Amino acid sequence: MAYSEILAQRLTKILETKKGISNRKMFGGLCYMLNGNMLCGIVDDKLMARVGPEQYDNALKHEYCTEMDFTGKPLKGMVYVLPEGIESKRSLKKWIDMCIAFASILPKKK
Repeated sequence: MAYSEILAQRLTKILETKKGISNRKMFGGLCYMLNGNMLCGIVDDKLMARVGPEQYDNALKHEYCTEMDFTGKPLKGMVYVLPEGIESKRSLKKWIDMCIAFASILPKKK
C-alpha cells in the first residue's frame, strides 16, 4: 500500500519545527511519532489522526472524517480524515494540533 508523498511533504513542513518528531514506515503507510508515541500518519491519501478517546466523538462530527477501521474494527481515538478535509494548510494544521494535544500528554517512550 502506497501513501501520498505530497501529504507527507505537507505534514513534514508543519512538523519540522516541533521537537521530538520522527517518522517511520508502518502499516503500509507513513507514521509520525511524538516522543516515540504515534501522532498521526498517512494511509493512501488519508490522514490517520490520533485524536485520543476524549476527542474521538467530536472529531467524527467533522465533515470528511471517518472511523479508522484499518483492522476491520474501529479504533477509538483514531480517525481517518479524507483528502477533502485537509485541502488547506489551515485545516491540516488544525488536525495536527489536535493530534499533538493528545500525544503530548503521553509519557515519552525510549
